[in-house]
Amino acid sequence: MRTARFTLDPAFTVGEVNPRLFGSFVEHLGRCVYTGIFEPGHPTADEAGLRQDVLDLVRELGVTAIRYPGGNFVSGYKWEDSVGPVENRPRRLDLAWRSTETNRFGLSEYIAFLKKIGPEAEPMMAVNLGTRGVAEALELQEYANHPAGTALSDLRAEHGDKDPFGIRLWCLGNEMDGPWQTGHKTAEEYGRVAAETARAMRQIDPDLELVACGSSGQSMETFAEWEATVLKETYDLVDHISLHAYYEPFDGDIDSFLASAVDMESFIENVVATCDHIGARLKSKKRINLSFDEWNVWYMAKTQAEVSALDWPEAPRLLEDNYSVTDAVVFGSLLIALLRHADRVTVACLAQLVNVIAPIMTEPGGPAWRQTTFFPFAQASKYGRGEVLDVRVDSPTYETKKYGEADLLHATAVRADDGSVTVFAVNRSRTESLPLDVSLSGLDLTEVVEHSALADADPDARNTLAEPERVAPHPVEGTTVADGRLTASLEPLSWNVIRLR
Repeated sequence: MRTARFTLDPAFTVGEVNPRLFGSFVEHLGRCVYTGIFEPGHPTADEAGLRQDVLDLVRELGVTAIRYPGGNFVSGYKWEDSVGPVENRPRRLDLAWRSTETNRFGLSEYIAFLKKIGPEAEPMMAVNLGTRGVAEALELQEYANHPAGTALSDLRAEHGDKDPFGIRLWCLGNEMDGPWQTGHKTAEEYGRVAAETARAMRQIDPDLELVACGSSGQSMETFAEWEATVLKETYDLVDHISLHAYYEPFDGDIDSFLASAVDMESFIENVVATCDHIGARLKSKKRINLSFDEWNVWYMAKTQAEVSALDWPEAPRLLEDNYSVTDAVVFGSLLIALLRHADRVTVACLAQLVNVIAPIMTEPGGPAWRQTTFFPFAQASKYGRGEVLDVRVDSPTYETKKYGEADLLHATAVRADDGSVTVFAVNRSRTESLPLDVSLSGLDLTEVVEHSALADADPDARNTLAEPERVAPHPVEGTTVADGRLTASLEPLSWNVIRLR
């Protein structure tokens, strides 16, 4: 195998990593909330019904901003249902997932959950622009954020939350370009209501950060035209536009699946180009950043049949994908794609946090465990803080049906404030190790602190209730730094973290 190469130089950078890049997503879908993060009566549950075994894993995962309450769920969400005494909260049909929502877990419980995770856990609240509009968004904002002295802020205090929630980051609806969305709108219709909502919310607080809905995927027929139309209405009123992308193998085409990040990077770059084009047309000096607030590996092809078979149950087992080593390598590559565009992707939310296409799984009344995808996220969140260095690889390539020729090496590197550097790298070859040679130009790095890899002789190996620790990263020997060069060998089909100082 030909050696893959790149150069690291502190003079050539992408940008600082925003901690929000390591966000996640909690939606009232399946068992994400109920028997996921919230299960009164569980042996580990605290006084609020939160599973402490799950809280421990969430902290270990290192998530930051957590988007809530959806997702498709938000387009039928009545925020008033989720506040006040639990015994008075109504049960509602959730059209998005053909389930019954009890509202036992609501807005106050969400804020309390974030506080128990830790100081980096920031609320990212979505407002319903599907079945509702400007007035309801303003009411929710007043209830959540106004200190006191109005009907809704005083109602919050009456409900037991004297202090305001201080929500700074708000999503203006969800996937409004999608025909599956309750209250689906054209770009013109959505752009207008998003602008009206943003303008009104800023009258209460001009310092909010607002996310406009972008396309639900690059494959949407209205992609790019949707963004352009929405931004013409909202450019000076919002800070971010959203992107959503999910990946799975089709027809057994694993080689294309392993190159999924090729599509993700293209998606990001095309949205950036559209944003900057509209900014130029409007002669604006403002820059719109990207909120990649839904991304993951998701075996979506089977989901429609699962949902259609439901008859309005509470918290059914939905979207509970069990991830393999192959899935984790693709997942790690998607993380690399986000880091490689940290100059413009300033928010990203792994969808979702627990049970639903999630890195953490639970059993009702039983244990919680880490999926294979848990490890790349936890490592990236822990070691991917700082400045992203510009990585341009010279790599052997392979042919894919979906994306054409793709590099076997996918990589990025992050330099921390103390000068240490972490290289994140994926070897997409399913059969061969990949020699790696990195020139460390202008970097005073002399020691390999650690090289860990997530790989397995069985690419379909996965963690399950029966074998919760079957897969985990392992140390790699033989990686060296000498004379300003890093040399390593990347195992076949592997996610690698190489820490240097």
